This record gives sequence, C-alpha cells and structure tokens, in this order.
Amino acid sequence: MQRKWDRHEILQLLTLSATLAGLSITALTIFKKQGADKFAVTIADDILAAVSLCFLLATYLFFFSLRTRNPSLATKLELIGDVIFLVALTGMVATGFIILYTVW
Repeated sequence: MQRKWDRHEILQLLTLSATLAGLSITALTIFKKQGADKFAVTIADDILAAVSLCFLLATYLFFFSLRTRNPSLATKLELIGDVIFLVALTGMVATGFIILYTVW
C-alpha cells in the first residue's frame, strides 16, 4: 500500500517538473524580449536556463525511479530528484524576484 502511494506522488512530481521545465523556457523567452537592465537580464537568463535543465533532470530521475525494478535504486533516484526539484523551484522563485524588480 505504501509503495502505491509513493508511486502516485512520484507521478505528480514527474508531470509537475516537466511542466515547470516548459514554463521556465517560456519565461526565458518572454523575459528576453523585455527591454530591461542588461546585467539583470543576463543573470535571470542564466538562472532560468539552469532551472529548466534542473527540472528536466528531475523529470528523468522521477521517470527512471518509476521504471526501475530495484526498490533501493528507485528510492535513491527519487531522493536525488526531490533535491534537484527543490533547488530548481528555489531558483525559479529567485528569478521571479529578479524579474519583478527589474522589469516592473
């Protein structure tokens, strides 16, 4: 029963991280079109590119965590994916503050 609950949570994180990877790329292209401070745009662009790569990596880790038959490997992949997901989420929020204070 516990494994089924874990699987459900991992599936939700899988779809969420894939969606946030796309959203990061979209934000990157929209922010690039804004005429803001060049230094802040460069920092925000770099953070958003790294964040989208982290979300993509987390998506792969969650996917392989669901596909593996080895429970200990699945747990490790899920833990690494969780950490990368949280780091990327924090970076996305930080970029949001940079965008907020440079564009508006």
